[in-house]
Amino acid sequence: MKTTDVAGRIRPPRSIGLMGWIGVGVLLVMLLLCVLSLPWTLSRVDDGTLNGPRRFEAAQPRLALLPPTWAAYTDEEQAAVQAEGGGFFFIFGTDRLGRDLFVRVLAGGGISLVIGIAAAATALFIGTLWGTCAGWAGGRVDSVMMRIVDVFYGLPAILLVVLVAVAVDGMRENWVQGSGAGMGPDVGLLINCLTLWVAIAAISWLTIARVVRGQVLSLRTRPFMEACRAIGVPRRRQFLRHLLPNLAGPIIVYATLTVPMAILAEAFLSFLGIGVREPLPSWGNLAADGLTEINTVRSRWWIILWPCIFIALTLVALNCMGEWLRLAVDPRQRSRQAAA
Repeated sequence: MKTTDVAGRIRPPRSIGLMGWIGVGVLLVMLLLCVLSLPWTLSRVDDGTLNGPRRFEAAQPRLALLPPTWAAYTDEEQAAVQAEGGGFFFIFGTDRLGRDLFVRVLAGGGISLVIGIAAAATALFIGTLWGTCAGWAGGRVDSVMMRIVDVFYGLPAILLVVLVAVAVDGMRENWVQGSGAGMGPDVGLLINCLTLWVAIAAISWLTIARVVRGQVLSLRTRPFMEACRAIGVPRRRQFLRHLLPNLAGPIIVYATLTVPMAILAEAFLSFLGIGVREPLPSWGNLAADGLTEINTVRSRWWIILWPCIFIALTLVALNCMGEWLRLAVDPRQRSRQAAA
């Protein structure tokens, strides 16, 4: 049986509410672990241990690919660890260069989340502004603006991102060769991340523009908006005090759906090698590195396992939170009465 509050709104089922809170908790843990620890992890992504030397420079290749410490070590791996003095503790194992995967997964998660959230926020801002202007203006302005959206919809999204990334790389290389001025690796990596951010945002604002435009067209004909126009409320006050608050629900809900899409796009592009590149880690290129270590002779399963688990947890948490918010703030449910 459905339940309602005093305003007659249908409350979300308890199972969805519970899943929503679990999603919020998982997302907060991810943000605390990955984003807030990003300065600390980026300063250690090249270290073999947190405090020790870089083991891939110590002529000990047997120590490069160590499984997690809670997994079973082979005799050779155990002997190699003991030869180095023992005491290594790698909860996620190490990669082919002996780097701690726990630190690299956290650093990669911070980069993936920052790019995904920044791209989603940019897409929401552009889409909300575009859709609001189109719906508020109406007429020919609305038709022209939405035909532009239709043209962009006809373009292959991922191919467009790939072309933008490749074009920026080519322009950067031509600028370096033409000017003769060198570009530091940090500047190149920063330009790469900014390009990925802008490219993902450029293809993610189209749907929210359509959603917001439809909401604005619907709200303009509501009685409270007609009353505002009848009593002479200024257009700016109509928009800020009456129209925009009613758009907050769809915008918030769509934000929780845009962020996982942007994170998945970044991971996919990094997996293909055109997104975040070494030495910077991301969940996408970490999974790509682990794919080459899956074989029938000796499978280093831990390299691909952890970034995929973190991606899956983040996407599931965001989608659970989005479904919970959709049912909680859906304006269509405000006028519904309880039904047995």
